[in-house]
Amino acid sequence: MERLLVRAMEVAQQAEVFRVSSRQVPVRFEANRLREIQTRESTSVALRIFKDGRVGFARASSVADEERLLEMAVETSQFGLPAEYQFPSLDSYPPVNTFDPAVGGVTMSEMVDMGSALIASITGHTAGVLCDVSVTRGMASVQILNSQGGKASYDKSFFGLGLEGTLVRGEDMLFVGDSASSCCLPVGIDGLADSIKRQLEWARESAALPAKSLPVIFTPNGVASALLSPLMLAFSGKMVLEGTSPLKGKLGERLFDAKLSLRDDATIACGPGSRPCDDEGVRSRRLPLINEGEILNFFYDLQTAALAGTRSTGHGDRAGAGFPRPASSSLVVEEGEVAFEDMVADVKEGLVVEQLMGAEQGNLLSGDFSGNVLLGYKVENGKIAGRVKDTMISGNVYRVLGELLGIGDKARWVGGAVYTPHLYCPSISVASGRGKGK
Repeated sequence: MERLLVRAMEVAQQAEVFRVSSRQVPVRFEANRLREIQTRESTSVALRIFKDGRVGFARASSVADEERLLEMAVETSQFGLPAEYQFPSLDSYPPVNTFDPAVGGVTMSEMVDMGSALIASITGHTAGVLCDVSVTRGMASVQILNSQGGKASYDKSFFGLGLEGTLVRGEDMLFVGDSASSCCLPVGIDGLADSIKRQLEWARESAALPAKSLPVIFTPNGVASALLSPLMLAFSGKMVLEGTSPLKGKLGERLFDAKLSLRDDATIACGPGSRPCDDEGVRSRRLPLINEGEILNFFYDLQTAALAGTRSTGHGDRAGAGFPRPASSSLVVEEGEVAFEDMVADVKEGLVVEQLMGAEQGNLLSGDFSGNVLLGYKVENGKIAGRVKDTMISGNVYRVLGELLGIGDKARWVGGAVYTPHLYCPSISVASGRGKGK
Protein backbone atom coordinates (compact mmCIF):
# COMPACT_ATOMS: atom_id res chain seq x y z
CA MET A 1 0.00 0.00 0.00
CA GLU A 2 2.83 2.39 0.83
CA ARG A 3 4.50 1.84 -2.55
CA LEU A 4 1.20 2.38 -4.40
CA LEU A 5 0.67 5.61 -2.45
CA VAL A 6 4.17 6.84 -3.35
CA ARG A 7 3.58 6.02 -7.03
CA ALA A 8 0.25 7.83 -6.98
CA MET A 9 1.78 10.96 -5.48
CA GLU A 10 4.12 11.19 -8.47
CA VAL A 11 1.14 12.17 -10.62
CA ALA A 12 -1.47 13.41 -8.14
CA GLN A 13 -1.91 16.20 -5.59
CA GLN A 14 -3.47 13.85 -3.01
CA ALA A 15 -4.01 10.09 -2.88
CA GLU A 16 -5.65 7.42 -0.76
CA VAL A 17 -5.31 3.64 -0.73
CA PHE A 18 -8.03 1.46 0.81
CA ARG A 19 -7.69 -2.29 1.31
CA VAL A 20 -10.15 -4.81 2.73
CA SER A 21 -9.63 -8.56 3.00
CA SER A 22 -12.11 -11.06 4.36
CA ARG A 23 -12.59 -14.76 4.99
CA GLN A 24 -16.05 -16.22 5.49
CA VAL A 25 -17.22 -19.73 6.30
CA PRO A 26 -20.96 -20.09 5.64
CA VAL A 27 -22.81 -23.28 6.53
CA ARG A 28 -26.18 -23.56 4.78
CA PHE A 29 -29.14 -25.84 5.35
CA GLU A 30 -32.07 -26.10 2.94
CA ALA A 31 -35.37 -27.80 3.72
CA ASN A 32 -33.95 -29.16 7.01
CA ARG A 33 -30.91 -30.74 5.36
CA LEU A 34 -27.29 -29.66 5.23
CA ARG A 35 -26.74 -28.13 1.81
CA GLU A 36 -23.21 -26.78 1.68
CA ILE A 37 -20.15 -25.64 3.59
CA GLN A 38 -17.90 -23.13 1.90
CA THR A 39 -14.85 -21.04 2.57
CA ARG A 40 -14.79 -17.70 0.79
CA GLU A 41 -11.78 -15.40 0.72
CA SER A 42 -11.53 -12.05 -1.01
CA THR A 43 -9.31 -9.00 -1.16
CA SER A 44 -10.13 -5.64 -2.71
CA VAL A 45 -7.94 -2.57 -3.12
CA ALA A 46 -9.09 0.91 -4.12
CA LEU A 47 -7.06 3.92 -5.18
CA ARG A 48 -8.52 7.43 -5.07
CA ILE A 49 -6.50 10.39 -6.34
CA PHE A 50 -6.89 14.15 -6.77
CA LYS A 51 -5.39 15.15 -10.11
CA ASP A 52 -5.80 18.57 -11.71
CA GLY A 53 -8.63 19.38 -9.33
CA ARG A 54 -10.68 16.24 -10.06
CA VAL A 55 -11.20 12.87 -8.39
CA GLY A 56 -9.95 9.70 -10.03
CA PHE A 57 -10.86 6.25 -8.75
CA ALA A 58 -9.97 2.64 -9.50
CA ARG A 59 -10.16 -0.72 -7.74
CA ALA A 60 -8.69 -4.17 -8.16
CA SER A 61 -8.37 -7.47 -6.36
CA SER A 62 -4.75 -6.95 -5.32
CA VAL A 63 -2.14 -4.24 -4.76
CA ALA A 64 -0.02 -6.25 -7.18
CA ASP A 65 -2.08 -4.58 -9.92
CA GLU A 66 -0.65 -1.20 -8.93
CA GLU A 67 0.28 -0.16 -12.47
CA ARG A 68 -3.23 -0.86 -13.76
CA LEU A 69 -4.80 0.78 -10.71
CA LEU A 70 -2.79 3.93 -11.25
CA GLU A 71 -3.58 4.05 -14.96
CA MET A 72 -7.31 3.67 -14.34
CA ALA A 73 -7.35 6.26 -11.57
CA VAL A 74 -5.56 8.80 -13.78
CA GLU A 75 -7.88 8.03 -16.69
CA THR A 76 -11.09 8.40 -14.65
CA SER A 77 -9.87 11.66 -13.11
CA GLN A 78 -10.47 13.38 -16.46
CA PHE A 79 -14.19 12.89 -15.91
CA GLY A 80 -14.30 12.82 -12.11
CA LEU A 81 -16.06 15.12 -9.68
CA PRO A 82 -14.29 18.26 -8.48
CA ALA A 83 -11.85 17.53 -5.65
CA GLU A 84 -13.17 19.97 -3.07
CA TYR A 85 -12.11 18.23 0.14
CA GLN A 86 -9.01 17.00 1.93
CA PHE A 87 -8.28 13.47 3.05
CA PRO A 88 -8.16 13.27 6.87
CA SER A 89 -4.81 13.46 8.61
CA LEU A 90 -3.71 11.08 11.36
CA ASP A 91 -6.33 10.90 14.11
CA SER A 92 -6.93 9.07 17.35
CA TYR A 93 -9.81 6.64 17.12
CA PRO A 94 -12.22 5.55 19.85
CA PRO A 95 -11.63 2.06 21.27
CA VAL A 96 -14.37 -0.05 19.68
CA ASN A 97 -14.57 -3.79 20.28
CA THR A 98 -15.07 -5.28 16.82
CA PHE A 99 -12.94 -8.42 17.10
CA ASP A 100 -13.32 -11.60 19.13
CA PRO A 101 -10.62 -14.23 18.43
CA ALA A 102 -13.02 -16.90 19.75
CA VAL A 103 -15.07 -16.51 16.55
CA GLY A 104 -12.24 -17.98 14.50
CA GLY A 105 -12.07 -20.92 16.89
CA VAL A 106 -15.59 -22.13 16.13
CA THR A 107 -15.18 -25.29 14.06
CA MET A 108 -17.24 -26.25 11.04
CA SER A 109 -18.48 -29.26 12.99
CA GLU A 110 -19.75 -26.98 15.76
CA MET A 111 -21.47 -24.75 13.20
CA VAL A 112 -23.20 -27.76 11.65
CA ASP A 113 -24.30 -28.87 15.11
CA MET A 114 -25.74 -25.41 15.82
CA GLY A 115 -27.73 -25.42 12.59
CA SER A 116 -29.00 -28.96 13.21
CA ALA A 117 -29.99 -28.12 16.79
CA LEU A 118 -31.88 -25.01 15.64
CA ILE A 119 -33.81 -27.01 13.05
CA ALA A 120 -34.57 -29.77 15.58
CA SER A 121 -35.88 -27.19 18.04
CA ILE A 122 -38.26 -25.65 15.50
CA THR A 123 -39.50 -28.90 13.92
CA GLY A 124 -39.93 -30.38 17.38
CA HIS A 125 -42.26 -27.51 18.20
CA THR A 126 -44.21 -27.55 14.93
CA ALA A 127 -44.05 -30.59 12.68
CA GLY A 128 -43.76 -29.98 8.96
CA VAL A 129 -41.79 -26.73 9.04
CA LEU A 130 -39.15 -26.64 6.31
CA CYS A 131 -36.19 -24.63 7.58
CA ASP A 132 -33.48 -22.84 5.63
CA VAL A 133 -30.70 -22.04 8.07
CA SER A 134 -27.43 -20.18 7.72
CA VAL A 135 -24.57 -20.24 10.23
CA THR A 136 -21.72 -17.94 9.27
CA ARG A 137 -18.44 -16.93 10.82
CA GLY A 138 -16.04 -14.47 9.29
CA MET A 139 -12.99 -12.29 9.76
CA ALA A 140 -12.08 -9.07 7.98
CA SER A 141 -9.18 -6.64 7.98
CA VAL A 142 -9.45 -3.00 6.88
CA GLN A 143 -6.52 -0.69 6.11
CA ILE A 144 -6.57 2.96 5.00
CA LEU A 145 -3.55 5.07 4.05
CA ASN A 146 -3.49 8.56 2.53
CA SER A 147 -1.04 11.27 1.51
CA GLN A 148 -2.13 13.64 4.32
CA GLY A 149 -0.63 11.32 6.93
CA GLY A 150 -3.91 9.57 7.60
CA LYS A 151 -3.53 5.94 8.62
CA ALA A 152 -6.08 3.55 10.06
CA SER A 153 -6.46 -0.20 10.40
CA TYR A 154 -8.65 -2.58 12.35
CA ASP A 155 -9.78 -6.19 12.39
CA LYS A 156 -13.36 -7.33 12.58
CA SER A 157 -14.99 -10.67 13.35
CA PHE A 158 -18.54 -11.75 12.62
CA PHE A 159 -20.82 -14.56 13.68
CA GLY A 160 -24.39 -14.87 12.46
CA LEU A 161 -27.37 -17.19 12.62
CA GLY A 162 -30.47 -16.97 10.46
CA LEU A 163 -33.55 -19.09 9.90
CA GLU A 164 -36.35 -18.85 7.36
CA GLY A 165 -39.12 -21.39 7.80
CA THR A 166 -42.02 -22.37 5.55
CA LEU A 167 -45.07 -24.30 6.70
CA VAL A 168 -47.47 -25.53 4.02
CA ARG A 169 -51.01 -26.35 5.12
CA GLY A 170 -53.18 -27.20 2.13
CA GLU A 171 -53.16 -24.12 -0.09
CA ASP A 172 -51.85 -21.93 2.70
CA MET A 173 -48.16 -21.08 3.11
CA LEU A 174 -46.83 -19.58 6.33
CA PHE A 175 -43.44 -17.86 6.38
CA VAL A 176 -41.54 -17.27 9.62
CA GLY A 177 -38.00 -16.12 10.20
CA ASP A 178 -35.47 -14.25 12.27
CA SER A 179 -31.72 -13.79 12.66
CA ALA A 180 -29.03 -12.88 15.19
CA SER A 181 -25.50 -11.60 14.64
CA SER A 182 -22.59 -10.04 16.49
CA CYS A 183 -18.87 -9.39 16.27
CA CYS A 184 -18.48 -11.39 19.46
CA LEU A 185 -19.47 -14.74 20.90
CA PRO A 186 -21.69 -16.14 22.20
CA VAL A 187 -24.44 -16.00 19.59
CA GLY A 188 -26.69 -18.84 20.73
CA ILE A 189 -29.68 -20.52 19.18
CA ASP A 190 -32.05 -20.27 22.15
CA GLY A 191 -33.20 -16.68 21.65
CA LEU A 192 -33.61 -17.20 17.92
CA ALA A 193 -35.54 -20.43 18.42
CA ASP A 194 -37.85 -18.78 20.96
CA SER A 195 -38.63 -15.97 18.50
CA ILE A 196 -39.54 -18.42 15.73
CA LYS A 197 -41.67 -20.52 18.07
CA ARG A 198 -43.53 -17.42 19.21
CA GLN A 199 -44.28 -16.57 15.57
CA LEU A 200 -45.57 -20.09 14.98
CA GLU A 201 -47.75 -19.94 18.08
CA TRP A 202 -49.39 -16.65 17.16
CA ALA A 203 -49.90 -17.81 13.56
CA ARG A 204 -51.54 -21.11 14.53
CA GLU A 205 -55.05 -19.70 14.00
CA SER A 206 -56.24 -17.46 11.16
CA ALA A 207 -58.12 -14.21 11.63
CA ALA A 208 -59.69 -11.64 9.31
CA LEU A 209 -59.29 -7.87 9.47
CA PRO A 210 -61.62 -5.18 8.15
CA ALA A 211 -60.38 -2.91 5.37
CA LYS A 212 -60.02 0.44 7.13
CA SER A 213 -57.61 2.46 9.23
CA LEU A 214 -56.58 0.56 12.35
CA PRO A 215 -54.05 0.85 15.18
CA VAL A 216 -50.85 -1.00 14.32
CA ILE A 217 -48.04 -2.32 16.51
CA PHE A 218 -44.74 -2.85 14.72
CA THR A 219 -42.43 -5.47 16.22
CA PRO A 220 -38.68 -4.73 15.92
CA ASN A 221 -38.64 -6.79 12.71
CA GLY A 222 -41.65 -4.85 11.51
CA VAL A 223 -40.02 -1.49 12.27
CA ALA A 224 -36.95 -2.49 10.26
CA SER A 225 -38.92 -3.80 7.28
CA ALA A 226 -41.46 -0.97 7.04
CA LEU A 227 -40.30 2.33 8.49
CA LEU A 228 -36.53 2.78 8.39
CA SER A 229 -35.71 2.76 4.66
CA PRO A 230 -37.51 6.07 3.95
CA LEU A 231 -35.89 7.65 7.01
CA MET A 232 -32.37 6.63 6.03
CA LEU A 233 -32.82 8.14 2.59
CA ALA A 234 -34.08 11.35 4.17
CA PHE A 235 -31.17 11.63 6.62
CA SER A 236 -28.53 10.96 3.94
CA GLY A 237 -26.46 14.06 3.33
CA LYS A 238 -26.38 13.15 -0.36
CA MET A 239 -30.17 13.33 -0.61
CA VAL A 240 -30.23 16.57 1.38
CA LEU A 241 -27.59 18.05 -0.91
CA GLU A 242 -29.53 17.04 -4.02
CA GLY A 243 -32.72 18.53 -2.59
CA THR A 244 -34.66 15.26 -2.73
CA SER A 245 -34.87 14.76 1.04
CA PRO A 246 -38.12 16.03 2.59
CA LEU A 247 -36.04 16.95 5.65
CA LYS A 248 -33.92 19.52 3.82
CA GLY A 249 -34.03 22.81 5.73
CA LYS A 250 -35.74 21.13 8.71
CA LEU A 251 -32.82 20.95 11.15
CA GLY A 252 -33.99 22.03 14.57
CA GLU A 253 -37.66 21.41 13.79
CA ARG A 254 -39.82 18.90 15.68
CA LEU A 255 -41.37 16.75 12.96
CA PHE A 256 -41.70 13.53 14.95
CA ASP A 257 -43.41 12.47 18.14
CA ALA A 258 -41.65 13.87 21.22
CA LYS A 259 -41.23 10.30 22.51
CA LEU A 260 -39.04 9.36 19.51
CA SER A 261 -35.24 9.57 19.57
CA LEU A 262 -32.97 7.99 16.96
CA ARG A 263 -29.20 7.92 16.64
CA ASP A 264 -26.53 6.25 14.54
CA ASP A 265 -23.75 4.76 16.62
CA ALA A 266 -20.75 2.93 15.17
CA THR A 267 -19.03 2.73 18.58
CA ILE A 268 -21.29 0.05 20.12
CA ALA A 269 -19.20 -2.86 21.41
CA CYS A 270 -19.54 -5.98 19.25
CA GLY A 271 -22.08 -4.34 16.92
CA PRO A 272 -21.90 -5.83 13.41
CA GLY A 273 -21.90 -2.30 11.98
CA SER A 274 -19.42 -0.88 14.48
CA ARG A 275 -15.94 0.37 13.61
CA PRO A 276 -13.39 2.85 15.00
CA CYS A 277 -13.48 4.90 11.80
CA ASP A 278 -15.44 5.01 8.57
CA ASP A 279 -14.12 3.79 5.23
CA GLU A 280 -12.40 7.14 4.62
CA GLY A 281 -10.51 7.21 7.93
CA VAL A 282 -12.83 9.66 9.71
CA ARG A 283 -13.33 8.71 13.36
CA SER A 284 -16.62 7.09 14.37
CA ARG A 285 -18.97 8.67 16.89
CA ARG A 286 -22.50 8.64 18.18
CA LEU A 287 -24.56 10.84 15.89
CA PRO A 288 -28.02 11.87 17.16
CA LEU A 289 -30.45 12.15 14.25
CA ILE A 290 -33.71 12.70 16.14
CA ASN A 291 -33.90 13.84 19.74
CA GLU A 292 -37.36 13.88 21.34
CA GLY A 293 -38.88 14.42 17.91
CA GLU A 294 -36.46 17.16 16.83
CA ILE A 295 -34.22 16.74 13.78
CA LEU A 296 -30.60 17.28 14.84
CA ASN A 297 -28.23 16.00 12.15
CA PHE A 298 -27.78 14.43 8.74
CA PHE A 299 -24.94 12.00 7.96
CA TYR A 300 -22.17 12.81 5.49
CA ASP A 301 -19.08 11.38 3.86
CA LEU A 302 -16.16 13.60 2.84
CA GLN A 303 -17.43 14.51 -0.61
CA THR A 304 -21.04 15.34 0.25
CA ALA A 305 -19.93 17.21 3.37
CA ALA A 306 -17.59 19.41 1.32
CA LEU A 307 -20.28 20.17 -1.24
CA ALA A 308 -22.72 20.98 1.57
CA GLY A 309 -20.26 23.24 3.35
CA THR A 310 -20.03 21.08 6.46
CA ARG A 311 -17.81 18.33 7.91
CA SER A 312 -17.96 14.58 7.44
CA THR A 313 -19.82 12.82 10.25
CA GLY A 314 -17.79 9.62 9.79
CA HIS A 315 -20.34 7.89 7.57
CA GLY A 316 -18.32 7.23 4.44
CA ASP A 317 -19.21 3.67 3.51
CA ARG A 318 -17.92 1.42 0.73
CA ALA A 319 -19.48 -1.69 -0.76
CA GLY A 320 -16.38 -3.85 -0.81
CA ALA A 321 -13.79 -1.39 -2.03
CA GLY A 322 -16.22 0.72 -4.02
CA PHE A 323 -16.44 4.50 -4.09
CA PRO A 324 -17.53 5.91 -0.71
CA ARG A 325 -21.07 7.11 -0.14
CA PRO A 326 -22.85 8.34 3.01
CA ALA A 327 -24.63 5.53 4.84
CA SER A 328 -25.75 4.63 8.34
CA SER A 329 -23.84 2.06 10.39
CA SER A 330 -25.84 1.01 13.48
CA LEU A 331 -29.22 2.67 13.99
CA VAL A 332 -30.56 2.85 17.52
CA VAL A 333 -34.16 3.76 18.38
CA GLU A 334 -34.20 4.63 22.06
CA GLU A 335 -36.41 2.52 24.28
CA GLY A 336 -39.63 3.89 25.73
CA GLU A 337 -41.71 2.90 28.71
CA VAL A 338 -44.52 0.72 27.36
CA ALA A 339 -44.39 -3.07 27.50
CA PHE A 340 -45.50 -4.90 24.35
CA GLU A 341 -48.13 -6.77 26.36
CA ASP A 342 -49.63 -3.44 27.46
CA MET A 343 -49.76 -2.24 23.86
CA VAL A 344 -51.69 -5.34 22.84
CA ALA A 345 -54.01 -5.04 25.84
CA ASP A 346 -54.85 -1.47 24.78
CA VAL A 347 -56.06 -2.47 21.28
CA LYS A 348 -59.71 -3.34 20.72
CA GLU A 349 -59.13 -4.21 17.06
CA GLY A 350 -55.86 -3.83 15.25
CA LEU A 351 -52.77 -5.39 13.72
CA VAL A 352 -49.31 -6.49 14.79
CA VAL A 353 -46.83 -6.32 11.88
CA GLU A 354 -43.94 -8.80 12.11
CA GLN A 355 -42.70 -8.66 8.52
CA LEU A 356 -43.69 -6.36 5.67
CA MET A 357 -42.81 -7.39 2.12
CA GLY A 358 -42.36 -4.86 -0.66
CA ALA A 359 -42.36 -1.71 1.47
CA GLU A 360 -40.18 -0.10 -1.22
CA GLN A 361 -43.19 0.01 -3.54
CA GLY A 362 -44.14 3.42 -2.17
CA ASN A 363 -42.48 6.75 -2.90
CA LEU A 364 -39.61 6.38 -0.45
CA LEU A 365 -38.29 9.89 -1.01
CA SER A 366 -41.58 11.36 0.24
CA GLY A 367 -41.77 8.85 3.08
CA ASP A 368 -44.59 6.76 1.63
CA PHE A 369 -44.54 3.02 2.21
CA SER A 370 -46.86 0.17 1.32
CA GLY A 371 -46.55 -3.56 1.20
CA ASN A 372 -47.96 -6.98 1.86
CA VAL A 373 -48.00 -8.18 5.42
CA LEU A 374 -45.86 -11.28 5.03
CA LEU A 375 -46.40 -12.09 8.69
CA GLY A 376 -48.80 -10.25 10.97
CA TYR A 377 -51.44 -10.93 13.58
CA LYS A 378 -54.88 -9.57 14.36
CA VAL A 379 -55.43 -8.08 17.80
CA GLU A 380 -58.94 -8.42 19.13
CA ASN A 381 -60.10 -7.18 22.53
CA GLY A 382 -56.56 -6.94 23.82
CA LYS A 383 -55.38 -10.38 22.70
CA ILE A 384 -53.56 -11.91 19.72
CA ALA A 385 -56.37 -13.58 17.75
CA GLY A 386 -54.38 -15.19 14.95
CA ARG A 387 -52.48 -14.62 11.73
CA VAL A 388 -53.85 -12.37 9.00
CA LYS A 389 -53.62 -13.21 5.30
CA ASP A 390 -54.12 -11.27 2.08
CA THR A 391 -53.48 -8.04 3.95
CA MET A 392 -51.67 -4.85 2.93
CA ILE A 393 -50.83 -1.69 4.83
CA SER A 394 -49.87 1.74 3.52
CA GLY A 395 -48.92 5.03 5.08
CA ASN A 396 -46.40 7.80 5.35
CA VAL A 397 -43.49 7.40 7.74
CA TYR A 398 -43.60 11.04 8.82
CA ARG A 399 -47.29 10.90 9.71
CA VAL A 400 -46.88 7.50 11.40
CA LEU A 401 -43.90 8.61 13.48
CA GLY A 402 -45.39 12.03 14.06
CA GLU A 403 -47.88 10.55 16.50
CA LEU A 404 -47.06 7.44 18.50
CA LEU A 405 -49.16 5.93 21.24
CA GLY A 406 -46.18 4.18 22.74
CA ILE A 407 -42.57 3.03 22.35
CA GLY A 408 -41.58 -0.36 23.69
CA ASP A 409 -39.47 -0.78 26.80
CA LYS A 410 -37.34 -3.57 25.32
CA ALA A 411 -35.27 -3.17 22.16
CA ARG A 412 -33.43 -5.82 20.16
CA TRP A 413 -31.08 -6.03 17.19
CA VAL A 414 -32.56 -6.71 13.77
CA GLY A 415 -30.21 -7.81 11.02
CA GLY A 416 -27.22 -6.51 12.95
CA ALA A 417 -27.91 -2.97 11.70
CA VAL A 418 -30.94 -1.75 13.68
CA TYR A 419 -31.58 -1.76 17.42
CA THR A 420 -35.24 -0.96 18.03
CA PRO A 421 -38.19 -1.62 20.34
CA HIS A 422 -41.84 -2.06 19.35
CA LEU A 423 -43.66 1.02 18.03
CA TYR A 424 -47.39 1.54 18.66
CA CYS A 425 -49.16 3.66 16.01
CA PRO A 426 -52.75 4.93 16.37
CA SER A 427 -53.92 4.57 12.77
CA ILE A 428 -52.60 3.07 9.52
CA SER A 429 -54.57 2.18 6.40
CA VAL A 430 -55.21 -1.56 6.16
CA ALA A 431 -56.50 -3.29 3.02
CA SER A 432 -57.70 -6.86 3.39
CA GLY A 433 -58.96 -9.29 0.81
CA ARG A 434 -60.63 -11.28 3.59
CA GLY A 435 -62.10 -8.65 5.85
CA LYS A 436 -64.40 -7.13 3.19
CA GLY A 437 -65.06 -4.22 5.50
CA LYS A 438 -66.69 -6.32 8.22
